[in-house]
Amino acid sequence: MIMPRYFSGPLTRFGVAVAAVACLLDQVSKLYLLFVHDLAANPIRLGPFFDFVLTRNTGISYGLFQTQGVLGQWVLLGLKGLAVALLWVWLARSRDRLTALSLGLIIGGAVGNAIDRLAYGWVVDFVFFHVAAGTWRFNWYVFNLADVAIVAGVIGLLYESLVQGRAAKAP
Repeated sequence: MIMPRYFSGPLTRFGVAVAAVACLLDQVSKLYLLFVHDLAANPIRLGPFFDFVLTRNTGISYGLFQTQGVLGQWVLLGLKGLAVALLWVWLARSRDRLTALSLGLIIGGAVGNAIDRLAYGWVVDFVFFHVAAGTWRFNWYVFNLADVAIVAGVIGLLYESLVQGRAAKAP
């Protein structure tokens, strides 16, 4: 079967390349911290605001919808697969480089986290942002590079839609 021309255009290839780089960086960081550094036994203090700590996230973003069973993990994986497929169609129809970049980041991040879910049954989160002053303390959710890619992609789409005055049309 021959793919429609818009599935193989230069913006689609660019978006897929961005997705591959985002996913690769995410997976390399996780593999290093899990198996070379052994983050579970050796958390890393990066400064007064950041630490690398191992968190096993069985839910979705920000630890929502935690699942303990295999069925829940497969449901989340299926939803993620559907989302990636729909984003890929949007990417294939994109006519703007910022849209392709943003969608590539989101797809790469989603695939990176899906690989974790397949390999471990949970997503590897490790970046821990926190601020403390006296008796007050703020702890942000623990996240990973895939999450950073997803958030950056969403910001790109919002920028294009709100600041540049043109909506990034979904399929």
